[in-house]
Amino acid sequence: MFVKVCGLRTPETVDAAVEAGADAVGFVFAPGSVRLITPDEAAPLVARVPDAVETVGVFRGQPIDEVLRLARAAGVGTIQLHGDEPDGHFARAAAAGFRTIRAISAARFTATGHTSDDRLLIDATVPGSGTTFSPADLPVPPTVDWLLAGGLRPGNVADLIAAFGPSGVDVSSGVESAPGVKDSALIRAFLTAARS
Repeated sequence: MFVKVCGLRTPETVDAAVEAGADAVGFVFAPGSVRLITPDEAAPLVARVPDAVETVGVFRGQPIDEVLRLARAAGVGTIQLHGDEPDGHFARAAAAGFRTIRAISAARFTATGHTSDDRLLIDATVPGSGTTFSPADLPVPPTVDWLLAGGLRPGNVADLIAAFGPSGVDVSSGVESAPGVKDSALIRAFLTAARS
């Protein structure tokens, strides 16, 4: 089970995620997010991450030139786009040498029957809100590798993995002691539960 811990902003929580066995760690560059971090703040955190762990920059509704500039400055290897970014944004990111993740809500995925060569992240309607959705909201899951996000916590992740059958999971608010404040103990508990 691929596990991504997103919205990290401190050395302690980056280290906790890596030591607990996370496959990827995420840094949020989307304006308005309580988890917002600048490239200057993110770069030393990214540098702490071993090469075997994927580093992801999360963006939403930003011009692709800005996305590429911020991602390069932070040193992340993967760009995750939330919103309705066109296919051309993903192509530009890939051409610039980044891996990509396309984040889309369960409702939009179901309504559009979206198909993509990008890795997919299926989230609740409001990303980062800590709300879940049910398997009924995703009657036909993606046929490509995909990550389940939205309201995942140490106490529910195992059941939701069993219900949805994703390739991986992405957690942010579910391992926080307060909005935007990650908790190392919750990160470790989440990794243990997700892998159980």
